Amino acid sequence: MSEFLSFQETPVHYRTTGSGPWVLLIHGFLESTEIWDAFATHLAEKFSVLMVDLPGHGRSGQTAGIHTMEYLATSVFAVTDHLGISSFSICGHSMGGYVGLQMAEMRPAMVKSIVLFHSHAAPDDEKARENRLRTINIVTQDRTGFIQQFIPELFAEENKKRLANEIEVLKNRSASTSARSIVASLQGMKERAGSLQFLMETSIPVLFIIGRNDSRMPYSKVVAQAMLPAHAETLLLNRVGHMGFLEAPEKIFPAITSFFERNL
Repeated sequence: MSEFLSFQETPVHYRTTGSGPWVLLIHGFLESTEIWDAFATHLAEKFSVLMVDLPGHGRSGQTAGIHTMEYLATSVFAVTDHLGISSFSICGHSMGGYVGLQMAEMRPAMVKSIVLFHSHAAPDDEKARENRLRTINIVTQDRTGFIQQFIPELFAEENKKRLANEIEVLKNRSASTSARSIVASLQGMKERAGSLQFLMETSIPVLFIIGRNDSRMPYSKVVAQAMLPAHAETLLLNRVGHMGFLEAPEKIFPAITSFFERNL
């Protein structure tokens, strides 16, 4: 089912499928609910699946000048509240992991478990904030050029040829994201406070999925964070970059499904 909800006078697009306990899939930067198509079909055999286009992405509109993680989390809660969903597990890819952690901080009783899918809990350090500002300048001058360069860099080098068609699909989908929306997300990620303290205090089970060849999320940094929660599990993947659902679905789909089955 594909529907729209008005959030702060702007349409937010969401999709649902399957039946059973609820699983919420939150896409990353420059993505949309379409990134989850194969995974949602797999999960729908055992779970009800909710996918939301975050504001400024996919078929959702944009109102805020800066997409803070609180703003994005509130937009997703608007959908769960509308559907009457009282509890769910979360799988958040990259920026979607930041949003998922924010949701868990805001309403911990609703969240049964969290998958940080090529994501982490730390805020941007000074170098990362400087990189965000440089990227904002690039996007403002050449949005299309930025997208064409950014998408392939998400994959491990050895997977780029094998997944060339998938990379082109992602480029074409991302092309619909406006420069204004891209900048709003970059600003929001630059300003986020992070969730390290939350990880140290939460009893919510957390699964970290880490690509050893991820240029965006250095695996050593994420592995260190996996030591923080009371219940943490880790899947470390060789020859995988930042796009595990395309680079190694045969390993990732069963691992996440098993995690949700044990922690819902």
